[in-house]
Amino acid sequence: MKKQFAVIGIGRFGGSICRELYLMNHEVLAIDHREEKIKNISPYATHTVVGSGTNEKLLKEVGIRNFEYVIVAIGDNIQASILCTLLLKEFEVKNVLVKAQNDYHHKVLSKIGADRIFQPEKDMGLRVAEFLSSEKVIDYIDLSPEYSILEILATKKVNGQTLVNLDTRAKYGCTILAIIHNKKVDVTPQPTDALQEGDIMVIIGEKRNLRRFQEVEL
Repeated sequence: MKKQFAVIGIGRFGGSICRELYLMNHEVLAIDHREEKIKNISPYATHTVVGSGTNEKLLKEVGIRNFEYVIVAIGDNIQASILCTLLLKEFEVKNVLVKAQNDYHHKVLSKIGADRIFQPEKDMGLRVAEFLSSEKVIDYIDLSPEYSILEILATKKVNGQTLVNLDTRAKYGCTILAIIHNKKVDVTPQPTDALQEGDIMVIIGEKRNLRRFQEVEL
């Protein structure tokens, strides 16, 4: 289903979002005060505007309130990011998604009503740290400071074991959501299903319990 997006701030993060959304066949408006950035992104945007995301008149002229999603990807200028977010909330944009530079910026954005906040550098740091801490981790989604979803490689140690034998929920408070076997995803694994070495388990739980599961069982 085609959606309408506006991306304000066309740096590496904003430019990447623009390209991916455009290639997914969505309508994308790209806004940046730097003409060179707009020129470079123009092949990957439905519409482009040279101007500041803090310019209230410009935002009105482009009909920003009509966009379903607006991504504020302004780089190092925290003040501009906050002001732009405030304007978008005053325009009653339904979904305002904002890139935060740090925890303080994140906190302010949350206070003024940003609907979704990203910290790409921090999020990537968490992902890399998780990969480095365990060679069994294939992928990682941080849900909150306490909870995560991991894709974990089944090792020789669990080969042939059924889910009921592992009993991850009772032992560790973790739930296996799916099993990937030979690139086929089973989203309703049965308790009697046996794991094979090389399978991938998609498992959710508290971070400390997920680590404990890996240390004990794998």
